[in-house]
Amino acid sequence: MTAAVLIIVAVLLFLLILFLISAIKVAREYERGIIFRLGRLLPAPKGPGLFILIPIVDRMVRVDLRTVTLNIPPQEVITKDNVPVRVNAVAYFRIVQVENFMVATSQIAQTTLRSVLGQHQLDELLSEREKINSILQGIIDEATSPWGIKVSIVEVKDVEIPSGMQRAMARQAEAERERRAKVIAAEGEFQASERLKDAALVIENHPIALQLRYLQTLLDISGSPTTTIVFPAPIDLISPFLEKKNGGGASS
Repeated sequence: MTAAVLIIVAVLLFLLILFLISAIKVAREYERGIIFRLGRLLPAPKGPGLFILIPIVDRMVRVDLRTVTLNIPPQEVITKDNVPVRVNAVAYFRIVQVENFMVATSQIAQTTLRSVLGQHQLDELLSEREKINSILQGIIDEATSPWGIKVSIVEVKDVEIPSGMQRAMARQAEAERERRAKVIAAEGEFQASERLKDAALVIENHPIALQLRYLQTLLDISGSPTTTIVFPAPIDLISPFLEKKNGGGASS
């Protein structure tokens, strides 16, 4: 009798251990346990920490709540201004309820990328990255929300432009720089002519100003290392001296 009791107790202990092994579960801080009881989803996930399941009745699916990085493969896109570009992106999301929707999320991201970028011109694609990223994030998050996916960030990574288009853009940029240089030069010429016109008006009203300018030019030339300088002398500048000389000769 004693041996039979020991056998029964051992069997019960063995069954109890098996029950505890199958019933007691531990979820890490970044994990949650989604419980299906007889095929029905329980409203509240389990974890983190220790919790107990009903063997055979309950089935648990572990869900990792850490942010997942999804590289969106390069997509051939035709922009609104008919420029073919090759664009790839990256999406950051985390699972809220269920997992293993990676393929579906990737497909949604690819189609959304082509659709959204096809509505923008090349200049917008290159200069308004934040705006486009926000639009992509909103659309993909709304599409994947019923699956328990929370998309937090979508960023356009690289934009590859055909080599022919790159050369055309380089020529356009060079032409734009040349146009700006010519406009600046023309503006400088216009301002210089305006100042020359003002100077001419001043000299017209004050003839002595021309002589002062002439003397200033002589002073500037005298500072050069030239050994011989030939310059015309305006008659107005030396006529007072000539008159003085002639007057002095007559009196003598």
